[in-house]
Amino acid sequence: MTLHLPSRVKLVDVGPRDGLQNEKSPVPAAVKIELVHRLQDAGLTEIEVTSYVSPKWVPQMADNAEVMAGIRRKPGVRYSVLTPNMQGLEAAMKPAPELWPDEIVVFGAASEAFSQRNINCSIAESIERFRPVVAAARANNIYVRGAISCTVGCPYEGEIAPERVEMVARLMKDIGVQHIGVADTIGVGTPLKVQRALEAALKHYDLDGVSGHFHDTYGQALANTLASLQMGVWQFDTSVAGLGGCPYAKGATGNVATEDVVYLLHGMGIETGIDLDKLIDAGKFISDFLGRQPNSRAATALLNKRMN
Repeated sequence: MTLHLPSRVKLVDVGPRDGLQNEKSPVPAAVKIELVHRLQDAGLTEIEVTSYVSPKWVPQMADNAEVMAGIRRKPGVRYSVLTPNMQGLEAAMKPAPELWPDEIVVFGAASEAFSQRNINCSIAESIERFRPVVAAARANNIYVRGAISCTVGCPYEGEIAPERVEMVARLMKDIGVQHIGVADTIGVGTPLKVQRALEAALKHYDLDGVSGHFHDTYGQALANTLASLQMGVWQFDTSVAGLGGCPYAKGATGNVATEDVVYLLHGMGIETGIDLDKLIDAGKFISDFLGRQPNSRAATALLNKRMN
């Protein structure tokens, strides 16, 4: 059986932002900067660094300006930040242009209940709020990526119909969002459900404009990644050491570990440009700081092998 799999895959490591945002104890800016440096040295060319949100809601990201200013930028690497509103974008663009992010991320949910609980407004209202943010970013040559959360399941509504995903993709396209991430925020998705959600997004974006973002709550993230690859999807969000969860989704575990996805891809002969050993070192660095083991099967196995 021959599958038309992509020959190369691009991974966006969301560990420094999505991965660390829920950590209860503060992670110093210097540690976040070091993590970004280690990820880019391992060959990652897309790194989600921080978010410009109210420190009242996400205290862990209060050092966003310090982190962005402290990064040693590497040519060919795209640094992205989450900006949920105009205040966020204005804060991200406050310093000199060389310190601006290369890309901003805006996010909408495919679930009305999640949208209401997360940002206190309807899906349609949330997308309208992004309209001036998207326009201002694009006017300043900052790339705009959108994320659709809860595309297959929601902690409040249960299963989500693909039509909802299609609607959010269409609304995002209408306001000028250039790329869309299809996210299984609570990790309940299984391959066919994920494929249906991706198909819905692909009605408004081409293959180069869609990526997958899978949490591993039920151990399905690698299966969902493979199902996406079989559709030709070649871009994914992953998180070093499997860091992360979702503050509004009880019980949701981390994003799929970058190490596990790289191990899968390399084993299938798919290029990533990533050095797995250096990536494992980056995951061990942040896990040691947090005082726990990396939440990655591949990293655990390869670290054990190193010790023998």
